[in-house]
Amino acid sequence: MYGRERAAQAGLLDGRRATTHWAFARELAQRHPAVRVDATPLYLRDEHICTSAGVTGALDLTLAFVEEDHGPALARSLARQMVTYLQRSGNQAQISTFVDAPAPDHRIVRRTVEHITAHLTGDLGTSALAELAGVSGRHLARLFLGHTGRTPAQFVRLARAEAASQLLVSTTLPMAAIARRCGFSSAETMRQVFLDHYGTTPSRHRAVHGPREA
Repeated sequence: MYGRERAAQAGLLDGRRATTHWAFARELAQRHPAVRVDATPLYLRDEHICTSAGVTGALDLTLAFVEEDHGPALARSLARQMVTYLQRSGNQAQISTFVDAPAPDHRIVRRTVEHITAHLTGDLGTSALAELAGVSGRHLARLFLGHTGRTPAQFVRLARAEAASQLLVSTTLPMAAIARRCGFSSAETMRQVFLDHYGTTPSRHRAVHGPREA
């Protein structure tokens, strides 16, 4: 996070969107409230200011610069030489932000998150979650926004997408079966949520990261 920290201290990020590794996003936002921290994308550009999330995010940003200046052929060639992805778009989400993120500090939010992850195929509507937590739906939404940066519905979609991403890379289950196991109403719904969060399709994610069938 050190580059972002120095830029924020110098006021270069004030009023701008900036990204960093998800593990440091809350700290950066607390230290520099004038910065609009967004921990979702791999990299961000706000006019002439660019920020990236982690080492590989910086590689993706560099490849984007190369493609703009010298064309996609050179960018692909460099990616192959570095043995990295041919190129991921900046709006693709940081995979596993949900699985690896620390548990929320707030007791109600933490208990609700634990229930969500253990019951992905159940009724996870905001009303049902609020009843389980013993608070109103509006209060639960405020708590989730304050402690996770997402509404309960957004968090549920992300939890299901994260679970799907794990099954895609660890099994050869059909898309429809994975969708059912993760609580999606259909494979197409899963595809749309995956696109929204990761900027890629489930089939493409499996092709890049998943197991190879015999």
